[in-house]
Amino acid sequence: MCGITGWVSYERDLSTVRPVVEAMTDTMICRGPDAGGVFIDGHAALGHRRLAVIDIEGGRQPMAAEGLAPVALTYSGEVYNFQELRAELEGLGHNFKTLSDTEVVLHAYLQWGSAFVDRLNGMYAFAIWDARSQELLLIRDRMGIKPLYYQPTADGVLFGSEPKAILASGLVEPAIDLDGMREVFASIKTPGMAYFRGMKEVKPGHFVRVRPEGVTEHRYWALESAEHTDDLPTTIARIRELLDDIMARQTVADVPLCSLLSGGLDSSAVTALTQQALLARGQGPVRSFCIDFEGLTENFKPDHLRSAPDAPYVRAFVNHVGPDHKDIVLRTADLMDPAVRTAVLVARDAPPQGDIDVSMYLLFQAIREHSTVALSGEAADEVFGGYSWFHDEAIIKEETFPWLAGIGNLDGSDFLAPDFAAQLDLATYRADQYSASLAAMPRLEGETGLERRMREVSYLHLTRFVNWLLDRKDRMSMASGLEVRVPFCDHRLVQYVFNVPWAMKTFDGREKSLLRAAVADLLPAEVLERVKSPYPTTQDPAYYDSLQAQLRTVAANPESKILMIVNQGILGAMLHAPADADPRLRDGLESALGGNEWAERYDVTLDF
Repeated sequence: MCGITGWVSYERDLSTVRPVVEAMTDTMICRGPDAGGVFIDGHAALGHRRLAVIDIEGGRQPMAAEGLAPVALTYSGEVYNFQELRAELEGLGHNFKTLSDTEVVLHAYLQWGSAFVDRLNGMYAFAIWDARSQELLLIRDRMGIKPLYYQPTADGVLFGSEPKAILASGLVEPAIDLDGMREVFASIKTPGMAYFRGMKEVKPGHFVRVRPEGVTEHRYWALESAEHTDDLPTTIARIRELLDDIMARQTVADVPLCSLLSGGLDSSAVTALTQQALLARGQGPVRSFCIDFEGLTENFKPDHLRSAPDAPYVRAFVNHVGPDHKDIVLRTADLMDPAVRTAVLVARDAPPQGDIDVSMYLLFQAIREHSTVALSGEAADEVFGGYSWFHDEAIIKEETFPWLAGIGNLDGSDFLAPDFAAQLDLATYRADQYSASLAAMPRLEGETGLERRMREVSYLHLTRFVNWLLDRKDRMSMASGLEVRVPFCDHRLVQYVFNVPWAMKTFDGREKSLLRAAVADLLPAEVLERVKSPYPTTQDPAYYDSLQAQLRTVAANPESKILMIVNQGILGAMLHAPADADPRLRDGLESALGGNEWAERYDVTLDF
């Protein structure tokens, strides 16, 4: 896993601006702490920072193929079927100098051209410069696990794993227009959208082709609707077969590997399957890590999202499966550390999502002391239907994104100054994006009623919600130099389960029925039957008090940029309300503080 960046300018010789390319590359050091490099060929410059995972010595980048007109690659990610592709390419006459998947990807392009993307299984974002055709390809994995941004210019393009790499060129102003602000506040992730004006993100399952005549976008994969013909036992068996194959592939690494464990069904399934895959190769037990907050278990208070703390379920899993487990326990002082909060903001290139982002960053920092690769249960809820609102008839009937109706504090419009809220018109923006989302969904002929609606709900989560979570996990992990793999995002599993009828997905009257049945032999009963519980958050009143104290300082400064967009009445409530008041006030505190620091640190220009 790595960080990539680059610049193509058809009117300049980029060898004269090497320091600029190096500055862009240096912004990716956290993503790739092990090595770095720059490749320049006339009109093209590629930068790379490496986190070495496969073939530690041989996988240095950017990597160029030999020839009078070079073909060069800067690559981030993992292609899990690289060994099969390598064997096929060797049979076609290709010779390899390394054991890395990077070289396999490069040779696959040389053999099959842009059509090679159809053969890849993995999580990746990479750029290929082909001097023979003076063409750049920017390619992103099917589910959008790894990020890749680009900014068209008058004579080419700038690109990077994160916006900060593009901004470091000095050619792009950190301006944000109304659509960018809508993305900040809308609680959806529109494919292709970035916050900064003019900047775009390569869409999942797409590649972008840059030529002297311009920039074009091409889709190579999307979810497809098809009739599901397997019966229930066959479906459960097929899901387990896919999971076993996925884990066999994703547990390959030349560095220490671990699993993230919360005591929920998703992370427990991944951890147990990881252990099984390692033991089958004579390795293991798997090392596992979970996050906890000082005093949370003893003083836990149920809320509308979480009915119980994670710790008892983690202990039940550890006693049953036997991983080499470690708890990472955080204090409020850790969460409020100014240096940590700034590091999280810079990793995000955007306002952080409160203590969830901060605690995740601290968790990954602690894990990085022991492991370089971690496996996560992210996306199981989207694939198998795990969120509570999937099973709420009233919410499902609403003509909006279900999570907006399911978590009432995601609207946020009343936190904004009235004039600013009117300009944003989030209700119209969300309605337009909702309509566009459903218009793009592949329909199954003859499907009606609840089955049709639940296909829509699944599609919305797989294309507008999961990328929000994947982006957070990528940014927080890579800021710590930790690669996080997400087995439930394997496109074969996603495509298969997408077409399973909703009645079969809930055959036992529960959420995630198919996943529970597929891994029933691996997990203790307590974990297997546990109700969905989101990522934990601190309940320490001192944390809330600290947020209020910081916001008082911000509010007292008339130059604070956040004062332009916050509802002054709500601001007063946030400053003085007790910790047990409306839980949305804490979200508002977090958003106001993070938004203000983001605007000031990035010197954001408001273009509206």
